[in-house]
Amino acid sequence: MSFATKELIRLCRPKHWIKNFLIFAPLIFSGSLFNQNDFMTVCAGWVAFNFMASAVYIFNDLNDVDTDRKHEIKKNRPLATGTVSSQCAKILLLSLICLAFLINFLASCELASAGLLLTYLVINLFYSSGAKKIPLLDISILVFGFLIRIFYGALLVRENVSVWLYLTVTTMATYLGLGKRRNELQKRIDNNHEINGVLKFYTPDFLDKNMYMCLTLTIAFYALWTIFPIPAISDADNIRIWTVPLVLLICMRYSLLIEAKTYADPVDVLTSDKVLMGLVVAYGICLTGLIYGKNFL
Repeated sequence: MSFATKELIRLCRPKHWIKNFLIFAPLIFSGSLFNQNDFMTVCAGWVAFNFMASAVYIFNDLNDVDTDRKHEIKKNRPLATGTVSSQCAKILLLSLICLAFLINFLASCELASAGLLLTYLVINLFYSSGAKKIPLLDISILVFGFLIRIFYGALLVRENVSVWLYLTVTTMATYLGLGKRRNELQKRIDNNHEINGVLKFYTPDFLDKNMYMCLTLTIAFYALWTIFPIPAISDADNIRIWTVPLVLLICMRYSLLIEAKTYADPVDVLTSDKVLMGLVVAYGICLTGLIYGKNFL
């Protein structure tokens, strides 16, 4: 693989596609994971969403190339270093958007799914064009992006989203967004750097208090989801509630890491810690086993 190709791939930030696995949640929770048609449909939708997310990342990098060159970490991005030209990035951006809609059409002929992809694109263009400088709106748009993933996945398999799952994702995404802002702000304070952009509207105390309020609500809503899941799954014994301790451990480990790390990008935190990754994998195996184990008994 040539250096130019590697840089184009890096510009797409494939590592961040891990967030899009949230699209599979409605499929798994509905008990239809082994339905071949539904599984292939969601896989295609996941690819479509990956391409759309990458298009958004490229637009953001094009918009912020000058400020990224002054950032201690973002200065290494392909556009900031000049290893990818802006013209090449724009062509790739448009190509990814077209591919995203094409693959989505192949996965689902419903206009609603394409509408959700378009909504994700529009709100993120709005975010990159200036909304990220408005306090609370910046975090709200990030949260909305996670919710679109859940509803997009549900639409692909024609399932409803449990109200408790909706609330769990909302509060968890808010916690992640606040945590990222908190660490960005704390880093600048510790290094006596100028506090600008949206960070000048936040304080560490405000971010801390609201972070852990959202984390508490996340665990409470998740526990309620285990008792009142999507109606398609029957569980008279509420056995999924036994996954709550694992969720607590995951949340505590994540909180421990972001208290010590320079930045709190959720993907970087997850992929850089083997213990956290192990806990997440263990949770996935445990929950999937509880939902589908009876099929093998």
